[in-house]
Amino acid sequence: MRHNPGVAQRDDVDGIVEQWRRERPGMRPEPMAVFGRIYRIARLVGDEQERTYARWSISRGEFDVLATLRRSGEPYTLAPKQLAASMMLTSGGMTGRLDRLERAGLVRRSPDPADRRGLQITLTPTGRQLVEEAAEAGLAVQRRLLDALPPEDQDRLADLLRTLLGAITERGR
Repeated sequence: MRHNPGVAQRDDVDGIVEQWRRERPGMRPEPMAVFGRIYRIARLVGDEQERTYARWSISRGEFDVLATLRRSGEPYTLAPKQLAASMMLTSGGMTGRLDRLERAGLVRRSPDPADRRGLQITLTPTGRQLVEEAAEAGLAVQRRLLDALPPEDQDRLADLLRTLLGAITERGR
């Protein structure tokens, strides 16, 4: 892995990679430098987002449900299967989130007029207001964290991650 002196201080991931190089010289642990950091960043940002959304008494997973409904556009309604697919969740995981959100008055379940056996999940006005406020607060956290990089590096990082995600996704098909 190429290191750019002066760009960033050494971190724990550098130590892990060096330990593997020392203990298993032929292993080639360089991917750990990328994925170890991606994992750690995701965990740290996720924890920060959880604290942010807790001000609205929702979890990050519940925020994701509300945000998915809000992004879908009016009438802010999706079938549970559509929600689960967009969030890569099992139906069981989705049911628990929907139960909590419905009890809180943030979503409403109703019969699907196009499918007698189906349901629709609709964002309530209260849910819409909450998710819009929480989304702004969550984005403020993300902006603050990304301020560690200049804007052009943020754009480059987004491009690199898009390329990597696309390649990984394509291999999985």
